[in-house]
This record gives sequence, C-alpha cells and structure tokens, in this order.
Amino acid sequence: MDGLLTPVSVIRTEGRKTGFNPIQELDTGTSEKTRPKSQPSLPLSPEDALHLLRNEPGYDPLVATLKFLARDQPQDPAAFNIRRPGPLSAQLVQVLVSEIVPSYWALLKEDTNGRKTSGLSLLLSCLRSIAGVNAVLARLKASTQETKSEPAGKGKRPDLSINIGALLDLLCELLAGDSCIMDAWGLASAGQDSRPRLRSLSQELLAIFGSGRIVSITAEADIISAKENTKRATVDTWPADGLKYTKWLARNIVRGQLSDPAEEQTKLFSDLFVKALRLGHPDTLVKDVMSKILLSEGADSQRFGLLLDSMPQMDQRKVLFSVLKVFSDEYLNRLGLCESEQSKTTIAASAGAIQSLVRTSETRRNHLVEWLASSSGAGLGEGIGIRRAVLAVVSQDKDSVINVLEKSINQLGDQLYIKHSPILQQEAHVQVLLLSAGYVSRISLIKLTILLRTSIWLNAISNRLAASHQRARFLGMVVGEALSGLVNKDDKKLDFHMEETKLGEGRWYKELVEVFDRVGPMNPLLKPQVSTPALKKTASAAPAKRPSAARPPQQGFIIEELSGEEADVVPYVKPDSDSEDSDDDATLVRRDKPKAPVYVRDLIRYLRDTESYDHQKLALTTAPTLTRRKANYGTEVAEHAEELASLLVGLQDKFEIDNFDDLKLQGMIAIVVARPETMGSWFSKTFFDGDYSVSQRASVLIVLGLSARELAGLETSEYAAAASFPSKALPERVERLYTGSGPRNNELASGSSLKPLPPNALDNMARSITSDILTPMAASAADAATGPDVLKLSTFTSRLEGAQQQSGSSNPKIKTKARPRPRVRAIPNTTAQLLSTAFFSPLTARFQAALHSPASRIRGIVFQPHLLALYLKTLALVLHAAGPSTLALPQMTAELWGLLLGTGVRAHAVGDLGVTQAVLFALLALLDVNGDRMRDVCQDMGKEVVETQEWVAGAFAGLRGGDGGGEEEQVKMLAAGVLVRLREGVEKYRLLMVGDLIGYG
Repeated sequence: MDGLLTPVSVIRTEGRKTGFNPIQELDTGTSEKTRPKSQPSLPLSPEDALHLLRNEPGYDPLVATLKFLARDQPQDPAAFNIRRPGPLSAQLVQVLVSEIVPSYWALLKEDTNGRKTSGLSLLLSCLRSIAGVNAVLARLKASTQETKSEPAGKGKRPDLSINIGALLDLLCELLAGDSCIMDAWGLASAGQDSRPRLRSLSQELLAIFGSGRIVSITAEADIISAKENTKRATVDTWPADGLKYTKWLARNIVRGQLSDPAEEQTKLFSDLFVKALRLGHPDTLVKDVMSKILLSEGADSQRFGLLLDSMPQMDQRKVLFSVLKVFSDEYLNRLGLCESEQSKTTIAASAGAIQSLVRTSETRRNHLVEWLASSSGAGLGEGIGIRRAVLAVVSQDKDSVINVLEKSINQLGDQLYIKHSPILQQEAHVQVLLLSAGYVSRISLIKLTILLRTSIWLNAISNRLAASHQRARFLGMVVGEALSGLVNKDDKKLDFHMEETKLGEGRWYKELVEVFDRVGPMNPLLKPQVSTPALKKTASAAPAKRPSAARPPQQGFIIEELSGEEADVVPYVKPDSDSEDSDDDATLVRRDKPKAPVYVRDLIRYLRDTESYDHQKLALTTAPTLTRRKANYGTEVAEHAEELASLLVGLQDKFEIDNFDDLKLQGMIAIVVARPETMGSWFSKTFFDGDYSVSQRASVLIVLGLSARELAGLETSEYAAAASFPSKALPERVERLYTGSGPRNNELASGSSLKPLPPNALDNMARSITSDILTPMAASAADAATGPDVLKLSTFTSRLEGAQQQSGSSNPKIKTKARPRPRVRAIPNTTAQLLSTAFFSPLTARFQAALHSPASRIRGIVFQPHLLALYLKTLALVLHAAGPSTLALPQMTAELWGLLLGTGVRAHAVGDLGVTQAVLFALLALLDVNGDRMRDVCQDMGKEVVETQEWVAGAFAGLRGGDGGGEEEQVKMLAAGVLVRLREGVEKYRLLMVGDLIGYG
C-alpha cells in the first residue's frame, strides 16, 4: 500500500498552533508582495477574491472571501459591488455558482444558524442580483441538458443529480421573500442615469422573472432530480409550481408598488404585471395584487390605477375584466338575487372600488360598456350583483348608459342571437337592458320614450314573440311589459295577460327597472391589516378557567369485601376481548382513534387534515351518507356545500386509500343530489374556471352525468337507503309485505343500482344507452332486409351481438323477431326543468364562453381529446336524462346540435375515435329524445339535419370496421344507427325541408 502513494512535496508546519489541521490549508498562490504574511487567506481586492475562489479555497478562507464580497458598500457608485452589473462581478458570480456551490453547498447549509455572518447568508447576499439568478438558471439548464444527453445504457453520474439538487435549493433561497425583485432592481439601477441603460436592465429583469423561464427550467430540473434522488421527492421546490410562482410574483409586485416608487420603477412593475398575466393564472394574480393594494385598510387606490395607466390598452381590458370576475366570485355571487339591505351596501362598495379603477379614463369606461353589451359579455353564469355594480359606475356618464341601452335593444331582437346564444347569456343581457332602462328613465325619460317608438324596438319584441324557445319568448314579454310601464300610463301599458310575467321570476325581472345603486365607499370590502405581534398575543392568551365546583368528601369504602352471606350478588359479566387489544405488543394498541363525523363542519375539518390517514378515510367513507342524511334537515349542507365540494374536487390520494376514487365521486354526487339547483351550476363553473388537472376536471364531468341520471330516477344509489332516517323507512318485515321482497332485492324497481364506480363509468353508461337504442333498430333491419343495401344492415345484428359479448354487456341477445322500441322514460317537468337550467345550460354556455375567451389555456384544456369526449357524453347523458317531456327541449336540442356541428368539435373528431364516438353518441341521444317531435326538428333545423347526415355518411365511409367487435367496429355501428335515424326523418319530412334548404351547399 505504501508504494501506491508517492509524495510530491513536503511542507513544514513548524510554529503552527496546536490542533491545526494542515489538510484544510491551501496555498492560494498569491505573491508575497501583494499579501501580508499575517493574513495569508484574506483578499484585499475583487481580483484577489476571484483568484482565491478559482483555486479551491478552504472553508474558512471561503467564508472570509464571501464576507469581503458581501460587505456593505459606500454610496459611492464607483465602489465595487458584486451585486451590480459589471464584468468583474459577472466573473465572480459565475465562479460562485459553477465551482463553489457544487463543492461547498452541504457545508454552507450546515453553517446556517440565522446569523448574517454565516456562510450561507453571505453566499446568498452575494448572489441576490439579476446576474446571480441568471447564472443559477443557466447552470441549472446546462446540468439538466447534460443529464438528459447521457446514454441510457451506461451508468449515470451521481454528481449531476446532487448538483441539480443543490442549485434548486439555492434558487429557492435566492427567491425567498417579497422584496427580491425590488432589491435586485434597486441595486442594478443605482447610479444609472442613462435611460437606454435602464431600459436594457429592465428588459433583462423582465426576461428572467416574467417570461416563465424560471418555472420551466426549475420544473424540468426538479423532475430529473426527484427521479435520481428519492429524498428530493419530498422537498417543496415552489418555483416549479406555476400557481405558487404567480403568487410570489404578486407579492413582489405589491411590495414594489407600495414602496413609493419612481416613474421607472412603476413602469417596470407594470410591465412585470403584464408578463405575469400570461403565465396561466391571471385571476389569481389580479386577486392577490388587488387585495393588497386596493382592498386593504390604509391602501391608496391610486397605486393600482398607476399600474393600469402604464399598461397597453388590451392588457388594461384584460385586467379590468379579471377584476370584475374577482369581485363577482369573492363578494357578489353569494348575495343571490341581491334583495337584502346588506346586498345594496356590498354592491355600492364594489361599485366604489370599480370607480376608483376607472376614474377619469374614457378608455376603461368604454371597456365596461363593452363588457355589458358585447354578445359574450355581462358576466355569463355570474350573479346579478356584478352587473348592478358595473352599471352603477357606467351610469355616472349619461352617454355611456344610453349607449348600453341602445346596444342591448339591438341585441335583444337579433334573430341569430335569439336562435344561437345560450339562454344564460340572454338572461344576463336582459338584466342589463332592464337595469340600464331604469337609469335612462331617471336621467332622460324623453330619450327612453324615443327609443321605444323606433322600428328597432318593435322588431325586437316581434322577433322575441316569434321565437320557438319558450324561455326566449318569456324574456321578450318581460322586457316589453317592464319598459312600457316606464313610459306609458296605466291604460296604455303593454300587458300580455300572462300569469308567468306577473308572479315569481317575471315580477322580479320587471322590478329591475326600479333598482338604483349608488357608488359608495369601499369600507365594507376592506380587509384589516393585523400585525404579527398582536396576532401572536391574541393567540397565546389562555381563556379564563371556570372555578370547579367543590366535590363532597367520599364516604364509606371504595373497595369492600363481600361476606359469605352476600354470595347471591350476581357479578358483572366479563367484557369480551377487544380485537385491538389482541396484539402482543402493547405499544401498538391505539386508544386515540377518531370517531366518524356527525356534523358537516367536522367532515370539512377531517378533509382538511391531509396529514392524518384516519381522518381522510373516515371523511371519505362518511361523506356520501352524511351529506344525504343532512340534505333536508337543517341548513348545514346548504351553508357548506361549496366548501365541501371544493375540498373533494381537489383531494389527492396521499395514503393510497382503497376505493378512493369511488368514495370521492360518491361524496360529490351526494352534494349535487342534495343541492341540485346551486351545485349543478357550481360544478359546471368549476370545470371551466377552476385550477384543476385533467383528471380532476374529468371527475367533475362524471359527477354531473351520474347526478343527472339519479335525479331523473334512472339510477338509485346504494347510499340513498343508508342515509334515510329510521322514521322514514318501514321495518324490513313490513316492507316485504308491500314489495314482495327485501329492501335490497328490489332496488332496481325504478332504475339500476350504482355499484362501485369504475374509472370509465360514463363510457359504460353511454354504451348501455347506445345498445338499448340500436338493438331494436338492428332487429328490425335484420327482419326487413331482403338483400344487400348501402349500410349492409343485414349483418348489423351479428356485429352488435359480438360487440356486446366482447364488452361483457348483460343486454339480451338480438332475436330475429323485432321488438318494440323502448320509450324514453318521461319524468316530471320540474326535474326536467332543473336538469336543463342547472346542468345542461351552464355547461353549454360556459363552453361557448371559453371558446371566445382570450385565455388560450382554457381552449387548450377543453379541446383535450379525452376531456372533450367526456364533455360531449356528459351533455348527451343530461339531455337523455331530461327526457322528451322537457319544456326546454327545443332550445337544448338547438344548443347541443349547434355545438356538435360548429366550434371546431368536428375538426377534433378527425383521426380521433374517442371524440368521433362521443359526437355520434350525442347525435344518437338527440335523435332518440326527439323521436316524437322529428317533424319539428326537420322543419326548424333542416340545414343542420342535412349537414349532419352528410358528415355522418363521410365518417361511416372512412371507418374500416371488421375488426371483430373492436373500437372502430363499434364506432361504425354507431354511425350506421345515426345515419338510419337521420334518413328516416329526411325521407318522411322532405317536403317540410325544401324551403329551408334552398341555396344549401
């Protein structure tokens, strides 16, 4: 072993202090002329520090060098500062990131103890600059690329993953705090008087912090590091999360804007705001910035206005619309119909906040007019509160409110708008029209009178009354009576003598012309700023203890031995052994197991406790039954439904609980069934607006589809019987006398029973409905066919039978004898109307709003193939559950048919069997529900029928089939069924379609 090591040189260590470790001392190579002998390891200049860092210094010399570089610099701009841009500072930063951090990061982390003189604090002080963050990102990207370029067959270098982990930790430490960006800009711009130089520095800062570069590089590096190092999987690398990074940017923007900035700094943070809006979370960014700058006690509303003034016009519009959405979600939607006095106060405060943003800007006021009167505006799906607040601001200018009224009247009578716009959109615009008419009547009654005598107004009412949809006619009648009552006397007022316009909702609509909201102070919306010490003092204050009541002294023996005469006393029975006590190790026995929650607030508390397995499992298993049991008893579910639903939607399977997905879905279904009027639209809004993954959005669609079928009576959940109170259920023996069987054996009397839900629950349900519709058609075609025809339906029976056997369907085999087609179950109109207003309309309306939304992220999510197919199947299931007795069936048919033919749905169906199957299934459900009104469909939607027939025929011809009952074969059979139904309608009602089809093609 001695021969393996050959000494290169010998260094004498005479005169050293006792205990000195010679291994830690390195020769820096500095000449004796430039360095005193008394301090051999301390740099005297930045060049000295650079030379020392490049020669692998010991830990003590490294700390001394970092202390020299991080020392407080005088105000003289000519003095060297490593945090200022310069060639020498760039070299020092590069050496620190590429050489010092990989070698000494572990030691630097051990030396951190909160002191400013610790090694880690000194290193972070040297690198907290634009150049420092940029160097870390460049090094992190290079290490990531080097790791990805390594050959798969060879062993990977372990140092790369370690270095990536060290750089990720360093980046998290550098970006920590709310003043990181402001401090970096202050150091970079200190002493810079040249505007081109300041502009160059601001562009560099925006490119680093506002372009999403940090998120993309950090996310990729974090994934690679977590694969190579299991310890990294539990580390929170927050810059890799787009939402957390956006919140961090919001806090930095707030700190920079509230620090009384100069003009250049205001422009910088305004540009950073614009950049951050494009990172994918604009509403979160606007909400966080607005809550701190505009809606905090002592805040100056002009600071938020300064941010808007420095933005381009289109970005001002985007921010203003996001502000309106935040006000609606946070304050106004919870007010409902806004009939209480508290609602007026909240609306006035919201109007005051919006007015502080608009101020004297004519451009931003025009943006509000556009939001109210545009064909896709006015807050689709939002409550009336936000429209009242915006109109209170717009009414401050006479010309603006008159402009809103004129545009609303023109839009009211547009035939294309009446026919193709979602009914939720029309309701919102009718509310705007009525509110603006009330303001105009108070400002200038003569102007309103002139408007109601024009041909535009008369045509609008005529077109509304001639509409095929009952809801569109109702809105036209309400508007006509309300506006006529403002300008005409009692004997000349328009009156349709309809009960629906005089009671309930019709009366509420007509009373909107009397609403007058003022612009008030923002005090009801302000959030108090509680200081941290006061908060701690309040939290630590112990509640006063009640004096305990004095206990009487115990008398007699505590333990008394019985004599033989009392042997006839029966002793207590020995308790049965507890299964939990059977373990040999007493330390494993648990006595603190939580009990199942009995209140909804306890259920919410259990769901929030993501660190407890017992709480999570108890909450999931109890949620379906508890929610259903409490639905009609008290107000617990009504008050906490949205909070409970949001917790369930975002819940993650952290502990790998059995049947986690099924229990989660059943809990959400129970909430929708308990509160269908509100939670149906809430889940629809969550699907489009919530910040959730594709799988979570898919679960929302599954919940809506299954809930609709259960409300329609087509499904029966096993939790429904378990949730009923004993007073509502007969004893099992008595119930058997009426039903002829046990309670569990006859659950399928009104529908099937919901078993544990598979991941493809909607697909199975769609397949079952398709089979029920196509089986009679195939049997009739097999009997009637005497030879080969175009669709070859003589072989359709055997194909369908093979597909059913392969998919495990329990439907009966197709017989040669034709069976009568099963009729769609007719359910009460109340439930059908509920499915239309709370489930179907919100889904279709928000889909169209998402298509016209400027945020491309929403369109990308909606048109994801799997999600789009599931969305179309959900709409079809809701329509099928509503049934043919739905009063809104014509409007629902028109909306779904137009959605299938337009909006790019057919384009996404090309080359994707899943989307094609979903489109064909939706068409089949449409034709099945409208089977008894096919004449009206062909008369009102002739072009759509012919266009659909041509598209389905092309899809049928493009499918090969013949794959033994595979997916393509099933899609081809589905296309054949749709094509047969369409051709039956076209052949039967061809004469009705002739006039509508003139010029088609």
